[in-house]
Amino acid sequence: MNRWWVYQRERFPIFQHGPLIAAFSISAICFSSLLRNNINVSHPSKFLVGFITAFIFFLQLRLADEFKDFEEDSKFRPYRPVPRGLVKLKELAVIGCMGAVIQLGLALWYYPPLFFILLLAWTYLVLMTKEFFIRNWIKKQPLIYMLSHMAIVPIVDFYTTSCDWRPVESHPPQGLPWFIAASYFNGLVVELGRKIRSEDQEEKGVETYTFLWGRSRAISAWISAMILTAFCGTMAARELHFALPVLFILSLVFLAAFISSIRFLLNPSAQNANKIQPLTGIWTLVFYLSIGAIPFIWRHMG
Repeated sequence: MNRWWVYQRERFPIFQHGPLIAAFSISAICFSSLLRNNINVSHPSKFLVGFITAFIFFLQLRLADEFKDFEEDSKFRPYRPVPRGLVKLKELAVIGCMGAVIQLGLALWYYPPLFFILLLAWTYLVLMTKEFFIRNWIKKQPLIYMLSHMAIVPIVDFYTTSCDWRPVESHPPQGLPWFIAASYFNGLVVELGRKIRSEDQEEKGVETYTFLWGRSRAISAWISAMILTAFCGTMAARELHFALPVLFILSLVFLAAFISSIRFLLNPSAQNANKIQPLTGIWTLVFYLSIGAIPFIWRHMG
């Protein structure tokens, strides 16, 4: 059991990812409920199903990375849990399959037609794991690689929102596409933010975005993804008549991120680089709470 605790600490820290995934799933359901003018909280099962399913999806994404990156990790990052023998790929495959069984069981228990949306997410996850069967080509196209792989985030978000609207409606509520788009761009924020490093933090064989594109382009891409997230998020919040509060809240975090970006560009030290990822986490948490949970609570109290 101790080795699995070590594995989660190194590769999928539950106390770090848990709150973000909770905000992700709860806010998705709250946003969908608000679009339908339904603030009834007498059936919390949809929140439970949404959170557990989303949590397992993000765990499966990490497990998929272990398979995709095994050869590179063995060559360049032998200190990671799988190459150093802490856990085996076969064991991770079992965990991934067990997670799928739990996801399926929850869908069938809560609302069986959810299976078809779940199948869509599984299919895309498998295609990602197989690098869409064009591994050699897509690995040489970092931008296309990132954009294609991040599509899994809005797919998971769509499934999570469907825990709210699908049992009562055959079509997604109007306004949901803006939320899904914002989720996609926020996925880019997270992906870029976790791979921005100072020169002395770079590792041989690790393709960070600062290594691939240089500091200026990597930072510009990170900031641009934030702007696109804020735009789509604000447009989504307009459907709830909550655009100004969302824009104000996101602007505060964006300002902090922008200042940190300038500091990193002017002084690309490890200390300044290490501020990017925490700000990414704060941005993600604030974004989802402000667009879903906070207006839901506000409406409920009102």
